[in-house]
Amino acid sequence: MGNDADRRPLVLVLAGAGYGQQAPLLWWTSEIAAAAGCEVVPPRWHVDDAAGVDPVGFVETAVASALGDRLPDLVVAKSFGCFALPWALRNDVPGVWLTPVLTHDDVAAALARATDAHDAIGGGDDTMWRPERASGTRARLRTVAGTDHSLQVPGDWRRSQRLQADVFDVVERRITALRRRMPTD
Repeated sequence: MGNDADRRPLVLVLAGAGYGQQAPLLWWTSEIAAAAGCEVVPPRWHVDDAAGVDPVGFVETAVASALGDRLPDLVVAKSFGCFALPWALRNDVPGVWLTPVLTHDDVAAALARATDAHDAIGGGDDTMWRPERASGTRARLRTVAGTDHSLQVPGDWRRSQRLQADVFDVVERRITALRRRMPTD
């Protein structure tokens, strides 16, 4: 997995439909990974009608295009990017899933089968965060009370920033664990 040539962990960062790589959760995730010496692959996409019809297929095609024959050591995905969850499970790629669309059967079923190699974080006021649909999962589920689908508290940027810092702690722990597992020269 990852970068066999230079031994750096490879972190795949997947955007949402309207939540791009420049948005706070993904921007800081990429910064955390880069600061830890990881290679970051942040595919960019435009979610059109065809993507909406087959979101799992769309995301899997985008991931294959971005990675070629490599597999990442970790995936961090936001909302629409969480349609990569079935792919990640098939390929034993651990993940941090930010606001997964648990109203969609494919995502809910995949998260229900996930191991403790996965974290899923959703907003308490997000109608798409339905952790009861992932019953039996071994993934670590976390609800951030009072936040919406962007893991923000509407009208309170300071509280939003503090709560998102806790999310970044989860990402940083996962990336730090990757660095510990990587062989050294």
